[in-house]
Amino acid sequence: MPVDADTYLLLGTNMGNRILLLQQARNEIAQEIGSIAKMSSIYETAAWGNEDQPNFLNQVVLVTTPLQPHLLLEKINAIEKKLGRQRVKKWESRPIDIDILWYADQLIDEVNLQVPHMHLPDRRFALIPLQEIAPSLIHPASKKTVTEMLNDSPDRLPVHLYKQ
Repeated sequence: MPVDADTYLLLGTNMGNRILLLQQARNEIAQEIGSIAKMSSIYETAAWGNEDQPNFLNQVVLVTTPLQPHLLLEKINAIEKKLGRQRVKKWESRPIDIDILWYADQLIDEVNLQVPHMHLPDRRFALIPLQEIAPSLIHPASKKTVTEMLNDSPDRLPVHLYKQ
């Protein structure tokens, strides 16, 4: 019998009705992955990687899931596809993006799955909403808290609380 694991997922969107897409993603996550225990506020953020595109809305959710990491990734990819995501090139505009930021206290370093997310320390758009709901979470490799990672992050792109 699988044991439920706490996983932190980052939701992002910069196309279409961004608020609706975040809601649809949360609904799909609750149906396909597990119960949402916590949600951060929604933040509007500049695009990272390829900055020549519209701003994103980002949110972090804490999900309690019975799924193992690889099956979790499969379910996430299916949700993204259902909500209109087409993977053409890296860091492009997209209706929805769901990243696994954290899975329990596991360290996974494989070609298609890195947990905690390998770019997490470099992305304020992920660290700020994660800090809102889990400031003292400790990275299993660096042993830094989310707050420490945020303070040390080299990223200076703007991240603002989204006002609906």
